[in-house]
Parts: sequence; C-alpha cells; structure tokens
Amino acid sequence: MMDKKQKTVYVLLTDTGTLLNRTIKYFTNAPYNHVSIVFDEKLDEIYSFGRKYPRNPLIAGFIKEDIYFGTYRYFYNTRCVLSKIDVSLKEYNRIRDVIQSFNNNKDIYSYNLLGLVGVAVRCPINQRNKYFCSQFIAEVFEKSGLDLWNLPPTLVTPHDFFIHPRFELVYEGRLYDYPLLDHVMLSLPTTDIEYPFMPPFELIKKKLPL
Repeated sequence: MMDKKQKTVYVLLTDTGTLLNRTIKYFTNAPYNHVSIVFDEKLDEIYSFGRKYPRNPLIAGFIKEDIYFGTYRYFYNTRCVLSKIDVSLKEYNRIRDVIQSFNNNKDIYSYNLLGLVGVAVRCPINQRNKYFCSQFIAEVFEKSGLDLWNLPPTLVTPHDFFIHPRFELVYEGRLYDYPLLDHVMLSLPTTDIEYPFMPPFELIKKKLPL
C-alpha cells in the first residue's frame, strides 16, 4: 500500500501516426514520440505541448489535452503506454504549482520545433518560452525536485520516459481500448469537424444564428 504521504503522477506516451510523429519516429526509431503528464488514472486531466486545435498542426503550444474531444479523436487507432511514478506530497504539490504556472501564462508559450533538431544532433537548443512535449515534462519534474536524468530537459525524449526504471507500466495498447475511459463520452460527436481550423470563439460565433 502506498504511503499516505505519497502521490501518483502518470505519463501517457502516444503514437498517433501524424506526419510530425512519423517524422520524429524516422529519426528516433522509438515506438512512442509524444508524451503528456497526467494526474488521474481515468485520463481526465492531461497536459503537454502540442497542437492547440485538433485539425491544425501549425498552431502549437501548452495545452490541456482532451481524450474525448481533442486531437486523439481524429487518430482513433492511437497506441499508447500509460505509466506511473510515485512521488512525495511535497514533490506532487510542486508539480502542480509548475503546471499551474504554465497554465496561467499559456498564451506566451509556443512549440520548440528547432529543439527537436537539437535532440537529433544531441545539442540542446533552448528557445525562450518554447517547448516540445518531453522537454516540458522533464522540466516540470526537474523544477519539482525530481532528478530523473543526467540530461538537460532539451535532450530528454519520450523514449527516456518509456525506459526509465522509476516509471511503472499501467497499460499498453490502443488508447481507446483503455478500460477506464468513459465510453458514453466517446460515443458523442466531436465539435470542430465542420470548421477544423477555427479557434473556439470563432466556432461559437459560426454556430450561433445571426
């Protein structure tokens, strides 16, 4: 039984098959090339760096991911690994604080595409307020007092989470076969199929009668 002073944090590794994912996979030869930090086993609270609008890969940054109405719904055969790590209550609260800080300032962040090149050549490339997914989560853990790698966050890859001994496997398989998902929610339609590149407030205006 876990100590009451301990908390559990999850990481979700995914392979959606997007063009960017396939490109990264070509260079890394790793099975999963996107990683998110998760705060519950039902996958209701997930954060990462990725596309802000499901059908528009050109606008990316800090996001709260949505299993039911977000990007994953457009890649229904996404495969995943869900792993967990037990942390102290102090570390957990720090993780929460760091994530909240990102969330409070989410509009200033964008995607560190150049940083992916740095990973490929093993040369860290930091850009102010720019992150890729594994860099972001590695920095969250580092700022929270978890020393998991002898690497700068800009060189940590999703595969490093996959092979790290502190992360315990919870589930591996097709994302939408994960048994704790709400299948009633999955039966509901997504909302932006008709207008895939439109920000939410524009979509609302489009849907409202004049």
